[in-house]
Amino acid sequence: MNSHARFIAFRLLPGDDLLEGVSRHVSTHQIKAGWIAGVVGSLSRASLRFAAQAERTLLEDTFEIIALSGTLDAEGAHLHLSVADSQGVMLGGHVMPGCIVRTTCELVVGDLESISFHRAPCPLSGYDELVVSSRNP
Repeated sequence: MNSHARFIAFRLLPGDDLLEGVSRHVSTHQIKAGWIAGVVGSLSRASLRFAAQAERTLLEDTFEIIALSGTLDAEGAHLHLSVADSQGVMLGGHVMPGCIVRTTCELVVGDLESISFHRAPCPLSGYDELVVSSRNP
């Protein structure tokens, strides 16, 4: 599906929860088919679910955000995060509530204007997975 995109830039402040902040801007700007186009920032706490793990892991240190990717829709966000600790050791996983901004988190988010994202059960994966559809006019 083809679509034009618009971009929204914003900053999360020290103490903000990454997931809550992104979700707030998705709601404010009525993003229906979004993605993380760019990010730079730091965290004092990273809350990640590692691959094939049921529970989250909570990490506390000074972290640089190396990468953040994912899809955004009116119902929420599916985000993956890579961070480097104060020794340069990198970890990454699925973003969970509790990722706390240390100094800043500067984001640029894109929104595909004629497409909507939502999630539906997938019989192959067993999870709710991305469904792409045309936006109603």
